[in-house]
Amino acid sequence: MELGRGDPEIARLTGIPQSTISGWRHGRGVVYHEKLGAATRGWRPKAEGSYCYLLGTYLGDGCIQLLASGAAVMVITLDSKYPGVVAEVERSLRTVFPQTPVARFLRTAGSVTALKVSHPALPFAFPQHGAGYKHTRSIVLCDWQRELTARYPEQLVRGLIHSDGCRTINRFTTTLPSGRVAEYEYPRYFFSNLSGDIRRIFCDHCELLGIRWTQSNHRNISIAHRNDVAVLDRLVGRKS
Repeated sequence: MELGRGDPEIARLTGIPQSTISGWRHGRGVVYHEKLGAATRGWRPKAEGSYCYLLGTYLGDGCIQLLASGAAVMVITLDSKYPGVVAEVERSLRTVFPQTPVARFLRTAGSVTALKVSHPALPFAFPQHGAGYKHTRSIVLCDWQRELTARYPEQLVRGLIHSDGCRTINRFTTTLPSGRVAEYEYPRYFFSNLSGDIRRIFCDHCELLGIRWTQSNHRNISIAHRNDVAVLDRLVGRKS
């Protein structure tokens, strides 16, 4: 190439396929090998806040599949009626795994949007992956993840609520001593997950933010105090 020879001549002289030489000339394959080189247990995200948000959505709605070829694929499945959440998760995927295409496709007659990304570092980025449902196995953050989420607890909580949480209005009636029936309503947040470990992760990071919580039943965490709801309103905002 330095001598100015063309691809056909180089292919004839070396026996290397012309398509391969063309790829070398234009730098194709370099990005893939850079990704492959980063796929080690020492992988760490450069965009730490975006990673913590993505970790929350993965714990709620994501799964990772390891292929026989050595490739790794992550799919995050989201409710299509919240396009803003879908767009935010997609941005986070592109930020945490730059130069990596993110595929978007619909499921269940369009009611579900799935985001798919392939990257060899996925098993090291999310060591919680494994066979079977998350609620049937242990889900524990490793040391470096805990260090990150302690710095960005609001991003982790935001990701968890975007995947498995909701804001509702609780309404009830009560009879006052005067005999009058009064009606009251107040906003509250719920986080719902069958995995006790994931609920514990959510609660631990709520506590880092000074947010009080209660367990409503075997799968639901409730946040109902006015000040705590206000904190989540600032962090999470309306799902859209």
